[in-house]
Amino acid sequence: MANIMVYKTEHLKPEQYKIFAGVYNDFMNKAVSEYKFELEPLTCEEFCKAVEDNLFQCIVLTEDNIPTAFLAATTVISDGIELNIIHCLGEENIIPKKKVLLERFLDENRQLIEQKTTTYPMLGKQDDFVCDITHYGFKLIGLAVERFQFNNLPSIAVLKNLNKIKLPEDYRLENWNNKYKDNAIEIIHESFSTASDALFDPRFLTKEGCTDIIEKILDGTYGEFLPEATKVVLYKNNPIGVCLVNITGGLIANLPLVGIKKDHHQKGLGNILVQAAVEHCFEMVQKGLLNISEINASTETDNFAAIKMYRRVGFKEDYHYPQAYLPAGGRKN
Repeated sequence: MANIMVYKTEHLKPEQYKIFAGVYNDFMNKAVSEYKFELEPLTCEEFCKAVEDNLFQCIVLTEDNIPTAFLAATTVISDGIELNIIHCLGEENIIPKKKVLLERFLDENRQLIEQKTTTYPMLGKQDDFVCDITHYGFKLIGLAVERFQFNNLPSIAVLKNLNKIKLPEDYRLENWNNKYKDNAIEIIHESFSTASDALFDPRFLTKEGCTDIIEKILDGTYGEFLPEATKVVLYKNNPIGVCLVNITGGLIANLPLVGIKKDHHQKGLGNILVQAAVEHCFEMVQKGLLNISEINASTETDNFAAIKMYRRVGFKEDYHYPQAYLPAGGRKN
């Protein structure tokens, strides 16, 4: 009779750090190339320290006492539970190993999962687990990543040849000022509270949650905030639209949120905001005042209006991925 492999799972322990480095460093080597991470992940030493400081939960799968897979999650960055990665060493029995790790994670966090949404951005090769994760109650939203690369000549040509959209009467465009913070919270709450984003980030459902998101953008939690590149549209001196810009890491800038109050839709204001933000960044790059190689944004794969807006400015779709989310109390046994 063939031997049946029995996988053991446990929380990462200090005495495992040295041997755990094998599977973790394998993940590090694939984080950008295969998992599409924008940032280089923590080193193994840094990650282990973060686990000790309760910034990450790490469940390790072992075979003959050798770690061959792990799951990392956190509750620190947002109001929910963020499942960051499920990584397996090698190519054998990947799905069974992921199932074992996920089931241990779901069982241990049962009470918290009843109260909070659990999210898992399945970037890159992680989409091999899409069919299986839905059996645990996870739902999926397709997200597309749009990129404007500052060395891409066709994108630059599109940007330079764009006609300036004239703002309607009583509207004007300004750079970010901290006095607009409360207005930005209202704009983002109104724009996203009924959007699919609120399904996997319930903070969009309340002004308190939107306050948390905006404050973390402004204070640098989500990357270096760029106030001069962030654009605001005012109507009769009242802010009604915003396009936020930050640097998420390395040479990559991001448009984390673009929102227009509903009474001011269908006026091309989103196009104006995005175009102004990209033009500002491009000008700063050309002058050597900003060291970035691209600016990107993400949107739902079926949000054709947003995709059209980004492409009009010169963005190109780079890749798309499933955003998995388990609503609070939505776990299947």
